[in-house]
Amino acid sequence: MSRGIFHGRTLARSQALQLLFQAEQTGRSVEDVLAGDYSLSDGPLDDYGRALALGADALCPMLDRILSRTSENWGVSRMPSVDRNLLRMALYEMLNVDEVDVAVTIDECVELAKAYGTDESSRFVNGVLGRVASQIADGVNVAEA
Repeated sequence: MSRGIFHGRTLARSQALQLLFQAEQTGRSVEDVLAGDYSLSDGPLDDYGRALALGADALCPMLDRILSRTSENWGVSRMPSVDRNLLRMALYEMLNVDEVDVAVTIDECVELAKAYGTDESSRFVNGVLGRVASQIADGVNVAEA
């Protein structure tokens, strides 16, 4: 994973992504990762990053259902781990953090996909999150659709 230099909420999102990734790779919850040794490219852990990681981890089954319905021709298990965890975090933020505009979440996560993902990650992340944003704008309750 290549890393950029991030600040503010972008850094917090980067930290959340790293925690979600570590949890998935070690078969633990984010809470368990935080209780032990964890690694961040830049620290200390931001409170917003902690909240995003814990929130996305807690709602992972619902977020994965949304991803399954929204990602064209890609099962959640087939997605690269970075993309999958970035999408989970972004969906959590889009659905649960009212003070952050959906467009900001998408833009920030596309930038993180460029930094941490594959060459195709940013387009894939943008497409999936754009479809979810359109559904939300149309009044669809994506959590229950």
